Amino acid sequence: MAADLGELLVPYMPTIRVPKTGDRVFKSECAFSYDSPESEGGLYVCMNTFLGFGREHVERHYRKTGQSVYMHLKRHVKEVRSHTMCLILYWSTLTVQTVRTAPLYEYDCEDEAKLVIFPDHFEIPLPNIEELPALVSECVTIACDAVLNAASAYKKQEPDSWDEEIQVSKHARSLRQQDNGVRIPPSGWKCQKCEMKENLWLNLSDGAVLCGKWFFDGSGGNGHALDHFKDTNFPLAVKLDNLTLDIADIYSFDEEEAVLDPQISEHLQHFGIDIIPIQRVHNTNGMRPRVSEWEVIQESGMKLKAVYGSGFTGIKNLGNSCYLGTIMQVLFSIPEFQRDSPCWFVTNPLVCFCLSTRAKLGHGLLSGLYSKPPMKSELIEQVMKEEYKGISLKMFKALVSNGHPEFSSNRQQDAQKFFLHLINLVERNCVGLENPNNAFRYLVEERVQCCQTQKVRYTQKVDYLMQLPAPIEAASNREELIAYEAKRNEAEENMRAPPEPVRARIPFTACLQAFTEPENVPDFWSSELQAKSAGVKTSRFASFPEYLVVQIKKFTFVVDWVPKKVDLSIDMPDFLDLSRLRGTGLQAGEQELPDLTPPIVLPEDTRAPEIDESAAMQLAEMGFPLEACRKAIYYTGNMGPEMAFNWIIAHMEEPDFAEPLALPTFMEPGPSVASSGLAATPLDNHPPEESIAILTSMGFPRRHTVQALKATNNNLERALDWIFTHTEREEEEEETSDDASGPQIKDGPGRYELFAFISHIGASTMSGHYVCHIKKEGRWVIFNDHKVCLSERPPKDLGYIYFYRRLSSS
Repeated sequence: MAADLGELLVPYMPTIRVPKTGDRVFKSECAFSYDSPESEGGLYVCMNTFLGFGREHVERHYRKTGQSVYMHLKRHVKEVRSHTMCLILYWSTLTVQTVRTAPLYEYDCEDEAKLVIFPDHFEIPLPNIEELPALVSECVTIACDAVLNAASAYKKQEPDSWDEEIQVSKHARSLRQQDNGVRIPPSGWKCQKCEMKENLWLNLSDGAVLCGKWFFDGSGGNGHALDHFKDTNFPLAVKLDNLTLDIADIYSFDEEEAVLDPQISEHLQHFGIDIIPIQRVHNTNGMRPRVSEWEVIQESGMKLKAVYGSGFTGIKNLGNSCYLGTIMQVLFSIPEFQRDSPCWFVTNPLVCFCLSTRAKLGHGLLSGLYSKPPMKSELIEQVMKEEYKGISLKMFKALVSNGHPEFSSNRQQDAQKFFLHLINLVERNCVGLENPNNAFRYLVEERVQCCQTQKVRYTQKVDYLMQLPAPIEAASNREELIAYEAKRNEAEENMRAPPEPVRARIPFTACLQAFTEPENVPDFWSSELQAKSAGVKTSRFASFPEYLVVQIKKFTFVVDWVPKKVDLSIDMPDFLDLSRLRGTGLQAGEQELPDLTPPIVLPEDTRAPEIDESAAMQLAEMGFPLEACRKAIYYTGNMGPEMAFNWIIAHMEEPDFAEPLALPTFMEPGPSVASSGLAATPLDNHPPEESIAILTSMGFPRRHTVQALKATNNNLERALDWIFTHTEREEEEEETSDDASGPQIKDGPGRYELFAFISHIGASTMSGHYVCHIKKEGRWVIFNDHKVCLSERPPKDLGYIYFYRRLSSS
């Protein structure tokens, strides 16, 4: 029999490959569904492309490609009940609580692998491949072993975050700490040499608190922490500003890099620092402790009923991926995103955004195949089985984050920024297909008035998200907030425990009023005066979208540019009527500003830039491209390789990173410049035709795309953002809402009903957790990663991003 199977394999030997360096083996998940080796039908890995397919899709791949040999992987999960009793513990941010004692259920896995030959499904069990003829056995064994031993494709595809690259310091375990009696208070820190209160570093050897230099973390400082190292040789320091239960930024002056310290808790305890009280002080800095917010938003303590089936599939958290999961849950509750992509089957789905998003992800969330109730009723078994519910978005995350420095990392991100990033991806990839973004797209009418001449200019721009201010001064409990702030300041000055925090309660009407308030434009260039003048801008809706996305401006930037959340509650309405905010256009009696562009300002110094070539060579010796190093030196003002290094880190993901330094050349203004309505652009900065073709294929006018690319140094992603935030002012431009060649607008009444909202838990968008609530079949449902339950008390007042659908005109 083995000889017969060997003969069957011989014709297919040229199609069986051994994975080479750079090949990714997708043996954990189907390319078209979320089937895995644990699924009932197992997973089939193509021995030529190394793509994985579930039982439903492997036949389609065979018919499409003619590839006949697959490795069938099947994992059998066996339940083993242990007699050991255990305590189940969970963190409630600041405390550990005991839930109950229960039997511990363990699960053993048994893996099975076979070679399968299509279309007749002949099976060759592995590792019995040596029973085949010698020549066939040797070649196939090498290929099979390589596939079975290959690392996870997703680990290779997902770029490591900077945190994962940090190494343990050589000084950590042998660090000697002085018994000098130094005790660090929980707050009120300042530099011992310059009185600075930000960017402070605690030396772990002697407890000195000193300021850092700007290039450590992007914030200001006078370098006293580094000077202290030069004087004492005490190597390790920890940043105090953002020290929390989960985060400790440690820098080794001796090793000149960020490091890890496995004994950081003990080293901090030496100076009287308990991380948990530090966390409590940070969390109460103007906001309610996270434990309360955590419980309210996740509806902790309530007996929530789990729901299963189509539309109730959870998404497993890959580690700080909840920002992505919540956005996709809401989007796939909208019919425009639920429709299958026409390009249902392609040879390589890993590069097809539309397929991965609208077919695979939509099928995974909406089919109900991955949301089934547990087979047994015992509570402990449900708890243990929870981790197997839902789908994992490894492939999708790798696809949508490819090339993005933040979303490709394993760090927490801002859900609002990811929503806009996804909008951009959809715009680029839905050329020729029905664009689901049409449901969100609307026009904003901006009216700017010159304060001196009283003349006005009306423009329109495309937008997808309404940012709603949250004016603290309009809080209904303002006196209570003022009293709390005074008590908090007094406690901080006297280094006492802070008072019980107070949450600001802001009426929704106050937020809407703040949205309509005029905004000062101090550097407005008046075409009437041909000079800068004070201006006033107001914004209205030129059209209303089918689905209105509202983001509450909850986050502010502090000194170190970390977005901090303001704790507030807004009575967001279930029904919303914005009809009165529709723009009116030029009114009777108003005079328009002339349609002229600002004059071209020639630089005073047009000499070639001076670049410290020796500093550039120092950076180049570290492995960076020489031209990138020269640009880094130039753009940091020849201030040395240290500053230039940080410029390199911040810009190394840009497509022109390694291109030669090209400074813009300016042209004299001619009569055609002003009359054309276009600002002057460098003569030698003509965009590549392929970039122009990509943008024009999306329906944007060529003239506009050229202008956008020139304004963004030919960066496609930034050019697309530029188009959405700048209006095209061509004389022959048709109405945008009626122009089939431009972005489509689905205008209608401005009356809406709330159907979903996303809430953020934590003090910053760079940390914490996201949860979403969606109204389905008249019931609110909470989606908390893989857990999907009926909501008892949806916290609509604590949301971050709200989703409204337009009410029918009837």
